[in-house]
Amino acid sequence: MTEAADVLFQPFQLGSLKLPNRIVMAPLTRGRADHATDALGAAAATYYAQRASAGLIISEATQISPQGKGYPWTPGIYSEAQIEGWRLVAEALHAKGGRIFAQLWHVGRISHPSFQPDGGLPVGPSAVKPAGQTFTAAGPVDFVTPRALGLDELPGIVEAYRQAALNAKRAGLDGIELHAANGYLLDQFLRDGTNKRTDAYGGSIENRLRLTLEVVKAVTEVMPPDRVGIRIAPASTVNDISDSDPNALFGSLIEALNPFGLAYLHVVEGVTGVSRDLGGVDFPALRRGFKGIYMANNLYTRDLATEAVAAGNADLVAFGRAFIANPDLVLRLRLGAPLNAPMAKTFYGGGPEGYLDYPALAGAES
Repeated sequence: MTEAADVLFQPFQLGSLKLPNRIVMAPLTRGRADHATDALGAAAATYYAQRASAGLIISEATQISPQGKGYPWTPGIYSEAQIEGWRLVAEALHAKGGRIFAQLWHVGRISHPSFQPDGGLPVGPSAVKPAGQTFTAAGPVDFVTPRALGLDELPGIVEAYRQAALNAKRAGLDGIELHAANGYLLDQFLRDGTNKRTDAYGGSIENRLRLTLEVVKAVTEVMPPDRVGIRIAPASTVNDISDSDPNALFGSLIEALNPFGLAYLHVVEGVTGVSRDLGGVDFPALRRGFKGIYMANNLYTRDLATEAVAAGNADLVAFGRAFIANPDLVLRLRLGAPLNAPMAKTFYGGGPEGYLDYPALAGAES
C-alpha cells in the first residue's frame, strides 16, 4: 500500500478520543427499535459491535422526545428503557474496542399525527407544509401542515436536547452529534424556505441561527465540547428543504460554531445518498471557515476518501450504506477487497436478515 493510500488507516486524535483510523460509520436509520418502547435491544448491540473497527461510529438518528419522532421503530433516548438499550450498545461496542457518538434528532415537521403524543400536529418553525409523503407503520401518507412552535415552547426544545445529551452520557456513550441536516427541526429553523418567523428566531440569518446555537450551548454545558459534533447538509434538498443563500447561511453558522471548540463538523457534500452535485455551495470555503475537524460525507469511495484526506480537504470520512453491508468495512478498504452489496429491502425494520447476517471476509478479523 502506498503512503498516500495508507492515510485513511492511520490513528487520529479527535479531541480527547484516540481513533484507530479516519473511517467513520455514518448515522444509518435501521428501524429496529422495540415497537412498544422505541428502545434498542440485544440485536442492536450485536449490530454495532460487529462494526467496532470503525474509527468512530455515529449512531442511527435518535429522537430526543416523543414529539421528535417521525418514522416507525426509530430509537429514542429520553426514557429509562431507551437509556438502558443504549447502555447495552455501548457496553457491547466498548468490549470490542469501539467508540460511538449518539446522533440527537428532532424531526420537526417531517412527522405525522400518528407519531405525535395524543395525535397532535407535528411542529416546526412555521406552518409550512412539506411536499410529498412520509412513511408510517400503515404505509406512505401525505405530510400535513405543521404547527408553528410558540416562543414559550423553544426553551423546552433546548432542554430536551440538553437532557438527551445527559442521557447519552449516563448510557456510557462516548459523545453526541447534533443532527442539523436533511430538513429536520434544527435545519428547518436555519433555512428561510421553512422559517417564516418574524420574532427573534426568524428573518435574519443571525435570528435563524439562534435555536441551533442555543442547543449547542446547552449540550456543551453537560458534555465536553470535544465530545460534541454537529451535522449539516448545505446543498441538500431532502425533505423539501431550501434556502435562498446557503453559502451565507452556513458560512455564518460555521463562524458562530468556532468558539465552542466542537469535536467536528460533519458535512454532507451534495444530497444524501443521491448525488455529489454541490448545488452551488462553496464547500472548500466552508472547510476553510471551520477551525476544527472536518468530517466529509456522501457517496465516498476508498479512492475519493484517500484523495480528500491526503489533500487536506477532510480529516475524517464517513461511509454509510457500505457499513450496512460490510461489518468489516475498514479491513476491506485497507485490503482493497470486494464489498458486499447492501439489500435495500432490509434497510428499515424487520429482524436479523440484512442487519446481523452480512458476512465478514473469510478467515480474517476486522
